[in-house]
Amino acid sequence: MVHFLVDIIWFWRGVRVFALVGESGTGKSFRAKLVSQKFNIDLIIDDGVLIKNEAIVAGRSAKREKNYMAAVKTALFHDKTHRDEVARYLQRHRWKKILLIGTSDRMVLKIAERLQIPHPSKIIKIEDIASRDDIERAIQSRKVEGKHVIPVPAIEVKRSYPRIFYDSIRVFLQKNTGTNIINPPKLYEKSVVRPEFSKRGRIAIAESALSQMVIHCVAEFNNAIRIQKITVKSDSQGYRLTVVIAVPFGTQLSGNIHKLQQYIIDSIERYTGILIEEVNLIIDTVSN
Repeated sequence: MVHFLVDIIWFWRGVRVFALVGESGTGKSFRAKLVSQKFNIDLIIDDGVLIKNEAIVAGRSAKREKNYMAAVKTALFHDKTHRDEVARYLQRHRWKKILLIGTSDRMVLKIAERLQIPHPSKIIKIEDIASRDDIERAIQSRKVEGKHVIPVPAIEVKRSYPRIFYDSIRVFLQKNTGTNIINPPKLYEKSVVRPEFSKRGRIAIAESALSQMVIHCVAEFNNAIRIQKITVKSDSQGYRLTVVIAVPFGTQLSGNIHKLQQYIIDSIERYTGILIEEVNLIIDTVSN
């Protein structure tokens, strides 16, 4: 309900939100300018920073973090001070279109909610704008060399994050105006960085640790509910949990079980910063 009101407020301001979604390392940041140019987008949110006219105007980059978990939290605007800084900029300045970049639909929805802007009205998949070969090359570069891209000129990154700067790339983009007039291509510069966490390797949460968190959450919510089985699956977009439970007779299933589902998601994301894509609760038995 709250975000519905947010959507209405921004609708009257004529604001539209776009999203570019793809697995980590598939070249989203590299192609962000191409997407923003095609749809005449004013602003880009990428890994915790707000970009306007090739300059970082608010936020801080997840790529400056020293470990992977901290980087995820920054990209999701987990910290209130960080999130408020960007949200204030968006509220105080005039703009019409913004592009959110994320690894999944749920990630860009969460970013929109935390920045108090509308949910994306158009979600573009990286597969729609990049060939399979291009995506594979980007993934290989990320895995082997640990290279990441920030879609701003090198001078911006050198000033803000000199320790992680690696190289720069210059790309010519031709804007299609739909006329017979040939416009000269414009030169855009992107920065290549090597974050500290990419040099040290990824930090992941083991299935056993996540299972213990789920057990703790359920006990906090209602210690009469018994867990029979927990299954954890993960991919580049986040974690998916399946929890088989036994509930006491008389439990109001329609309301309380959905609240438990959301409680597990909110609690784990709040304390770890990782993204929980879904929690499936299966009621196996109703006990006396």
